[in-house]
Amino acid sequence: MIRLFRAPLALMILVLAGCATAPASSSQGADADIRVEVARAGDRFTADYVLDRDAPVWAFVRSSLIMEVREPWRPRQWTVETPGVLLERRGNYDVLRAVDGGPVPRSVRLTLRPEAVDLEADYATLMFSDGAVAMPTHIFDVFPVSSLEAVEALPRDLNGVSLATGPAEVRWTDPAGQILFRGERWDGITTNDADTYVLFGDARVTRGERLTTVLDPTLPSWVPQQIGEFAPWVADFYEARLGEGAFGQPTVMVSWNGPTERMTSMSGSVMPGLIVMSYEGQGIVTPDQEMIDRSRWFIAHESAHFWLGQTVRYAGPPQAWITEGGADLMAIRALAAADPTWDARAELQREVDDCVSLTDGRGVQGAGSRGEHRAYYACGAVLWLVAEAAQGRRDGGDGFDFLRPLIAANREDEVLSRQDWLAALMAVSGDVILLGDVERLLDDGSDDPAEMVAGLLARVGIAHRIEGERVVLG
Repeated sequence: MIRLFRAPLALMILVLAGCATAPASSSQGADADIRVEVARAGDRFTADYVLDRDAPVWAFVRSSLIMEVREPWRPRQWTVETPGVLLERRGNYDVLRAVDGGPVPRSVRLTLRPEAVDLEADYATLMFSDGAVAMPTHIFDVFPVSSLEAVEALPRDLNGVSLATGPAEVRWTDPAGQILFRGERWDGITTNDADTYVLFGDARVTRGERLTTVLDPTLPSWVPQQIGEFAPWVADFYEARLGEGAFGQPTVMVSWNGPTERMTSMSGSVMPGLIVMSYEGQGIVTPDQEMIDRSRWFIAHESAHFWLGQTVRYAGPPQAWITEGGADLMAIRALAAADPTWDARAELQREVDDCVSLTDGRGVQGAGSRGEHRAYYACGAVLWLVAEAAQGRRDGGDGFDFLRPLIAANREDEVLSRQDWLAALMAVSGDVILLGDVERLLDDGSDDPAEMVAGLLARVGIAHRIEGERVVLG
């Protein structure tokens, strides 16, 4: 659900629920084993942990790496104040451990100095130009581990792994004023498995008929205009094709990291009822038509996740190609519908090119462990394009006609699995060879990925040609 676009610039967009005045506090979810008090103190924060048992190591559930440099972000931003406790990286996880090898103290204090960084397939803290800070609620979740060796043996994907503790119960306070949580202002809030953002600082919240926005006050003026005009349109477009999404009126929260020279960047993600975005770079200040189109594409991709990602979601991170590739194709079709002069073919060609380059001897489903998350988007879009063509051959339909029955069939369990998707492809294509080729792309890739991708396109009648090692759409 997270998308990063970089040209010579950097842009990131974030959406959060709307704001309203409310009384002192509220509690979300069931009781938790681990408790954390998070409080703002000027330009830093403190996080005071109360752990419920003795353990030599506590690992952070969400331990993503910084994009591009592939280094952990917590050791850069968090400092342990409790003597005898270290914060470091072991295997796939950031951990707290006792220096002497004994149990970590039951009470641990950390000082946090948040920075705006782009993370691999995870939700990042947002920094606003007026000093406001929005933190994802899940970043404080930890679980006990018996040893450092046991941490290093843990898989990158914890789906199916039984953890000894549940999500942390986090108490959020700001002595300087109220905080924003799910569209309301609170003097303090307690969350447990909330799966959203908490915002510290002043923020102007604007409620529209179709959208609520929380925008950085220094954003270039064209960005709020595009969000205000295009986001409601694209939501209506998706709803007309797919039925009601998970949230009728989402919130969009957008931060601005400034006009950094020689940069144009957009990144963002989606949580329940919330789109989060962040923009950065000189190229954002005075955009050309290409940048406006890219921003609209970005809005369309993130909005698509309210249907493909939240109404139904993937079964596990290796199947992110289902939601990310599908959202890419949905965005392409939405922009083409909004502006028939927009070059959809060029965008599809980029997906094909990237998919070929990222499956040379390696499969799509292992892309996350390699740091090649772009494969989920590009190859996912190619596979959805194949499904769309198969649907068109069968009854003249398109990708939305392929997706709509999948959403309907899986609304109850909210999971669209690889098996579900492949079964639908088999139903519309009747082609067992095509199915096998898709599975090889997902699991193994090919020593000749151009030939493999070209073969997929050929089996469903998508016009193309081979130019050297490149598959060129016709």
